[in-house]
Amino acid sequence: MKTEIIDYFQMLTKIPHCSKMADNLLTYLEDFGTARGYSVEIDQAKNILITKGNPKLALQAHYDMVCMGKAPHIETYIKEGWMYAKGSSLGADNGMAIAMMMVLMERGEDLEFLLTADEEVGLIGASALDFDLKSAYMLNLDFEDEAQVCIGCAGGLDIVATKQFEKTYPLVYFYEVRVNDLPGGHSGVDIDKGIPNAIKVLAEYLHGQDIVIASFHGGEKSNAIPADALAIVSSDFPLEDTEMVKVKELDVRIKVYDMMNHLTRLINNFTNGVLSYNDELSLPDTSINLGILNYVEGKVELTASARAMSAKGLKQIEQEYQKFFEVFEFETTITEKYPSWKPEVNAFTKEVHDAMMEVYHESAYKAIHAGLECGVISKRYPTMQFASIGPTIVNPHSTRERVNLDSVGKIFKVVEAVIRKVN
Repeated sequence: MKTEIIDYFQMLTKIPHCSKMADNLLTYLEDFGTARGYSVEIDQAKNILITKGNPKLALQAHYDMVCMGKAPHIETYIKEGWMYAKGSSLGADNGMAIAMMMVLMERGEDLEFLLTADEEVGLIGASALDFDLKSAYMLNLDFEDEAQVCIGCAGGLDIVATKQFEKTYPLVYFYEVRVNDLPGGHSGVDIDKGIPNAIKVLAEYLHGQDIVIASFHGGEKSNAIPADALAIVSSDFPLEDTEMVKVKELDVRIKVYDMMNHLTRLINNFTNGVLSYNDELSLPDTSINLGILNYVEGKVELTASARAMSAKGLKQIEQEYQKFFEVFEFETTITEKYPSWKPEVNAFTKEVHDAMMEVYHESAYKAIHAGLECGVISKRYPTMQFASIGPTIVNPHSTRERVNLDSVGKIFKVVEAVIRKVN
């Protein structure tokens, strides 16, 4: 374990930096670089470029995090070599990378440090980069498996579907119906792990009942598998608990909507999870996650996060699910679209592979079914070569997120070796 990195990371957890609410961390990092003799630029998208000398290598990470549970209030603890947070996401994705960069800045390394904004909500900062980068190589530090070199990733988009329902008549009983504390997880790297989606679980339960709906809320982020969902409903018959669904009778009368279970029928017919598998890359090829549902005063808005390892696959999902929502008379909008990164072994990835071998005595080229900024940035800087590495982080985008501290120190040694080789 590299204690300086851990100390810096602990400090970062005290500065709120949820996506689209990370200005305090932006200011802190600007001041940190300036105080150590680096030039600092900030573009219109709030990306940060911290530079010294005439480097050939840029290190890149994002400075926002997915805030789940109690986050941005983060209380860390260590157990059996892993760091966790109590009741919140940890922010090791991508805070450990920032902490590594801070150690290198303390040393005065001649590098470009590119810190991008709002990666977790559609790679927004990377898509609007406005810097004159000088480096020939970029090492992204957002991968989450040690002893591997990532050379490709999925592209993605969000599908937002909306519809307004008319008010209808309440039935005899009113209930709060809830699904709580499911595991949750990352909608890309965890989508093939069989983690139940709370929105789907609750809708399946309700669809078998004679009910009308007053409200329905589920999920926190489109790129996280929902762990919780809650509905207020009216029923002609008593509702009962199941293993995963808890029911509480309410002594109120509330406006209700959605006659004939229209909403629950849509959710039950929504194919969620892995849609196709890529045998060549040994990972999902296309997938979709029903990440957020908000239904209040008769208006429903659903957000689904789609991912694909190719532009063709992403276009196919977009078209298929737009047609699906049209059948239920929902209007759709496509947002937060970003490209995939086609796997490629080149001179730079070989150098990173060799550096990984020096530290671990093993290494493998991998792709990931999640969005990395290499795909977006490579379109903006086509002559630059890219690779991605990182410490082992498990269950990002959830309150179960944890990082292996031994891997943090080892991956930092790999970063140091890459600097020696190419800078």
